[in-house]
Amino acid sequence: MASVLIVDDELGFSTGMAEFLRHLGHSVTCVDTLAKARDALTARHPALLLLDLMLPDGSGLELLSEVKEAPPQRIVINTGHPGVKSIIQGLVGTGVTFLTKPVEPKEIAAILRSIETGSAADGASDDPRHYGLLLGESPQMHKVYTRVRQVAAMDTAVLIQGESGTGKELLAEAIHVASGRTGQYVVVNCGGFSKDLLSSELFGHERGSFTGANRRHAGMFERAHRGTLFLDEITEMPIEMQPYFLRVLESGKIMRVGAEQEIEVDVRVIAATNRDPMEAVRAQKLREDLFFRLRVVPIEMPPLRARGDDVRLLAQAFLDDLNERHGTRKRFDDATLERFARYAWPGNVRELKHAVHHAYVITDRPDGLVLAPDQFDAPWSERQPDGLQVGRSIRDVERDLIQVTLDHCRGDKRAAAAMLGVSLKTLYNRLNEYASEPGKK
Repeated sequence: MASVLIVDDELGFSTGMAEFLRHLGHSVTCVDTLAKARDALTARHPALLLLDLMLPDGSGLELLSEVKEAPPQRIVINTGHPGVKSIIQGLVGTGVTFLTKPVEPKEIAAILRSIETGSAADGASDDPRHYGLLLGESPQMHKVYTRVRQVAAMDTAVLIQGESGTGKELLAEAIHVASGRTGQYVVVNCGGFSKDLLSSELFGHERGSFTGANRRHAGMFERAHRGTLFLDEITEMPIEMQPYFLRVLESGKIMRVGAEQEIEVDVRVIAATNRDPMEAVRAQKLREDLFFRLRVVPIEMPPLRARGDDVRLLAQAFLDDLNERHGTRKRFDDATLERFARYAWPGNVRELKHAVHHAYVITDRPDGLVLAPDQFDAPWSERQPDGLQVGRSIRDVERDLIQVTLDHCRGDKRAAAAMLGVSLKTLYNRLNEYASEPGKK
């Protein structure tokens, strides 16, 4: 196993990363200043130097110039801005990996694996199978990567279309990371709020502007200033809200609820939908002018069934991640990967991830072999309501509707009640009734 030196003054990051790497069997030393780093490098020669660029007593670049005679096998610089790589790479050379904060433990684990195997791979960002947070080497995914490279540096609005579970949110985040924008990446679920709540969440409100507004609230546009605002399920945005939203896109200014002055915001907007947006326009669920304003650059996320061997690649990546997190060495055989590859995956990448997790948990073979289930209708499959069928009671249909709405709102009962058009008390009453029924959970 490898020796690692972490030089970072963020205690939470360094201790958490150290605990993860030690769990994998690596030897880890943590320091929080340049002076301590110099002492640590004098005492030992680490295989991996994980270095923060900004330290209390100087820049991490100073340390790089001092280890040129006997550098670690790999050097990773943590930066708060993806644009730093292009600015300083000429100073430090090509043997340095740049990772944008927050750095994921699995990224460091992958680099350590490359050290142990003698590979020259440079982390996820330079792996031809990856683009940022995305993973795949199929021609369909390379088309997506090409479009990301074309659009990332622009402030152009992007509309991502694709089936549920294909990874639209990951694609939006990959565009944000590649864009070099310094602000936050902020996610809004347009179907998760009523008209009044969405207005406050998007644009913010002043203290006293309505009942319960006890303090000034910065909306998501303000929070995404100089960053990216991702609007998930744009076709679910209340039609009454859409003119106000369109005005912000055109003017670059917002007005908090209850305010008298506008605020300028610099926000890159990415929207996504799993519906046909033109059908939503025809159904008067989406304004045509807003649709064309958002669809400056459309990107289609392909369904998993169209991505060929990406199924095997993703399944192995999900299993590797579980092994790293839990310190195990479970594995697939070729027959299992072939069964995964032959299945249609109606729930796409999300369903595959659940399937791998399910198979990982129930595996108890002494050889650690993880097998695919006999039938692909196991509990990890996304629950689909039975809908209106002869013989089903209205109560059962209502129960399905409530559960699917809660799933859509990620368990947020207030948002689900708003979508269903019922009070929060009514929703709780229904859930309590279902929980008390014999044989129901």
